[in-house]
Amino acid sequence: MSVRSAEDFVALLRDELALTVTVDDLDRDLDSVESWDSVQLLALCTILERETGRSLPLAEVLEAPSLHAVYQLAVAT
Repeated sequence: MSVRSAEDFVALLRDELALTVTVDDLDRDLDSVESWDSVQLLALCTILERETGRSLPLAEVLEAPSLHAVYQLAVAT
């Protein structure tokens, strides 16, 4: 699976992490995302690094306030 759009990112969240989110949920605070925790964040980083073929800036990921912010870090060039 490639992460080229917000829809791709949501599909990855659903398929890989079993999160029930939509594109509309991406801007919600991470604290308000159902079933979200630090283990999910680490798993997401691993998955995104595998899918994009590059490392994510961990310090910035840890400061990300939303899934959209994580997505932006993953697709940044």
